[in-house]
Amino acid sequence: MFTNVVVVVVVVVVEVVVVVVVVVVVVVVVVVLVEEEVVVVVLVVVVVVVVVVVVVVVVVVVVVVVVVVVVVVVVVVVVVVEVVVVVVVVVVVVVAVVVVVVVVVVVEEVEVVVVLVLVVVVVVVVVVVELVVVVVVVVVVVVVVVVVVVVVVAVVVVVEVEVEVEVIVEEVTAVEEEEVVVVVVVVVVVVVVVVVVVVVVEVVVVVVVVVEVVVVVVVVVVVVVVVVVVVVVVVVVVVVVVVVVVVVVVVVELLEVVVVAL
Repeated sequence: MFTNVVVVVVVVVVEVVVVVVVVVVVVVVVVVLVEEEVVVVVLVVVVVVVVVVVVVVVVVVVVVVVVVVVVVVVVVVVVVVEVVVVVVVVVVVVVAVVVVVVVVVVVEEVEVVVVLVLVVVVVVVVVVVELVVVVVVVVVVVVVVVVVVVVVVAVVVVVEVEVEVEVIVEEVTAVEEEEVVVVVVVVVVVVVVVVVVVVVVEVVVVVVVVVEVVVVVVVVVVVVVVVVVVVVVVVVVVVVVVVVVVVVVVVVELLEVVVVAL
């Protein structure tokens, strides 16, 4: 994940350099071939537009990557903490069951056994509910963050490109000479193509990062579910064993009472 952040930053820097170089070369060529002040003004506007669009896209992508990394780190930390809690609870439950068995066999106090069994059941229910709530909250948070970030990226890019294209169109339509218009249109087309390529690359990067986040979240959820299932099975087996022991002890005591009565 952190390697991907470095890759994204490198890609963004390379794209910015390429865009700036292409625009500067086009501007220089046009200024040398067509000595028109209007063309120079329009080309300067185009350069500013491209730089603004690229900067906006770069900032948005960096923000997306940072948010995604933070979300993944939070998810992993939460899951690790929950797994540790589950392990501790399982150990406590097993110790409690051992104590129950010892009490049943040695002390033969049914009331104590019943209380301990109830405690075990309550602990199991609390752990399961806690894990389910954590999984649901994590999934909801990740989905909301990803959706919000994608929507913000789309809106920012669309609005910025639309505004800057309107500026370019106004500048182009203000030119009267036919030859100059042709030159300016060609330059604008080249610049727009470069901007579109940059935006497409950034969108692909965002999609890749989002897909990776979804994969991480799915893996985390699967791990948590597996842990929960294992914990539930272990605790249920332990509780069943305790209940069976209690029932056996009670039945034996009742049989002793019946035998004595007879």
